[in-house]
Amino acid sequence: MNVPSRQIKLGNLLIGGGAPVAVQSMCNTDTRDAAATLAQIGRLDEVGCEIVRCAVPDMAAAENLGAIVKDCPMPLVADIHFDYRLALTAIVQGVDGLRLNPGNIGERWKIEEVVKACAEREVPIRIGVNGGSLEKELLEKYGHPSAEAMVESALSHIRLLEELNYREIKVSLKASDIRRTVEAYRLLAQQVDYPLHIGITEAGTTWSGTIKSAVGLGTLLYDGLGDTLRVSLTGDPVEEVRVGFEILKSLSLREHGPIFVSCPTCGRCQVNLIEVAEEVERRLQDLPVPLTIAVMGCVVNGPGEAKEADLGIAGGKGQGLLFRHGEVVRKVTEADLADALVEEAQIMAAERLKEEASRHDP
Repeated sequence: MNVPSRQIKLGNLLIGGGAPVAVQSMCNTDTRDAAATLAQIGRLDEVGCEIVRCAVPDMAAAENLGAIVKDCPMPLVADIHFDYRLALTAIVQGVDGLRLNPGNIGERWKIEEVVKACAEREVPIRIGVNGGSLEKELLEKYGHPSAEAMVESALSHIRLLEELNYREIKVSLKASDIRRTVEAYRLLAQQVDYPLHIGITEAGTTWSGTIKSAVGLGTLLYDGLGDTLRVSLTGDPVEEVRVGFEILKSLSLREHGPIFVSCPTCGRCQVNLIEVAEEVERRLQDLPVPLTIAVMGCVVNGPGEAKEADLGIAGGKGQGLLFRHGEVVRKVTEADLADALVEEAQIMAAERLKEEASRHDP
């Protein structure tokens, strides 16, 4: 089900229409504290985050957005609920996008004011439907927050904007239940062509939330659905970004940082491969180039996998072979395996970055 979407622009970032799926996160700082919020955004930027969202619970937060936007290295989206004045202030403060539901803003003239301001400043709106906050009448109609109820909610918000001739829209349909979320996105994609922001909301802690998000988002992405994504974790938002890129990398949708290949180990393994693999991944997780790195533990699959990777080791008895592009570089003792692989990866990364720089600046 490869469903093409129309394209919108969020700041300087193209969304939909064949553009790469963008990874988003949300600050958990107090938006009224610009220094703390920018510090967190800086950490998100370091791991590749491409869109950041900030909560706007009151006017003080809305009025503080300008100080954040000024130094924000990526498009910033203001999360608005209920009060149209917060949306208008956020737009004046220079945000790149809004996340709101037109239906909960109130009277139609308030929605018209927000849409007019968005049109003047080219600010797209993400309609964010959440299974936990559906309209009362839809819950009464369907009995529970079903996929059909979520889609009906989204369509009602979309129609409000379309009636005002505004189509710079992105849509999300999030629930904490994977099946319901997937079904809702599939249903909506059959009826509209707006870009989709995908996610499993309230997915859980880093451990359980990563698994739920990988299953749910992986299913949607394999269907060809999703133009931006957020992995919603109870924890450090930096981990949301790392997990998001890992999901995209696993489906060959994005190249971002290293791809790790490591064997699950068995009785043939004669080195402490688990420790080596964990150390290598920890030390190289933010490597700035997409190297494939294999950490293999025995002579059955190890040499073949290591040779197929950009860089790898194949373990033996208390030692291992270091491979680079399929060629043996040298034999390394078990105690030095992690250091040797990390050092070689850093050398390769520096070489690639130098090559890329020379291509762009001949």
